[in-house]
Amino acid sequence: MAELIVALDVQSRAEAVEKVKAIGDAVDFYKIGLELFTAEGPDVVKAVKDLGKRVFLDLKFHDIPRTVERAVRSGGKLGVDLMTIHSVGAKAMIEAARTAADEFGPNGPKILAVTVLTSLDQADLADVGIVGRTPAEQVQAMAQFATAHGAHGLVCSPKEVGLLSRALPAGTLFITPGVRPAGSAVGDQKRVATPAEAVRDGATHLVVGRPILAASDPVAAAKAIRAEMS
Repeated sequence: MAELIVALDVQSRAEAVEKVKAIGDAVDFYKIGLELFTAEGPDVVKAVKDLGKRVFLDLKFHDIPRTVERAVRSGGKLGVDLMTIHSVGAKAMIEAARTAADEFGPNGPKILAVTVLTSLDQADLADVGIVGRTPAEQVQAMAQFATAHGAHGLVCSPKEVGLLSRALPAGTLFITPGVRPAGSAVGDQKRVATPAEAVRDGATHLVVGRPILAASDPVAAAKAIRAEMS
């Protein structure tokens, strides 16, 4: 069954801990991204882990292979469960990330490749010089490249997860942001789907932030999304 990950898109460790405690047993997996990690550093990862939760560290590493290898190793020492890298970092960088992750054994961090951000559309790709491919085609090309060189899975739009789940090997992880419960606002995401649609198409993990964190009753919101996923 697919798992729900709540994006801790908040500005402080105290707020993150407050949110995790408020949601309680309704969710056991949380994403820590650039905003929160830049503000609080590794301490916020430790705080969430100390509450018995799993952590998806979403920093989207893109650097020389040696630097990324060391960064993944540092994440593994913190006990993170999922980590992101950019697929455009090329073969050596992806392989270096996987090498570092493998040092922690089967329970070490899983490496997820980012292909095309869910905030981007056809016009955005053209702006950065990617022409002749739709977002879906670019996602598939980079996904196949990344998994061929060691990535455990992909971060991808729910609009592309169906295509990728058919094209890539069994056991590949598909983490999908851009998930919005039926009837909710899409915010700054351009390629979105409901939880039911994403799971039906092959997503293994759904990342949801504002629809839960900004809800008047976050526990009820989380449970409603899990019900949609089922």
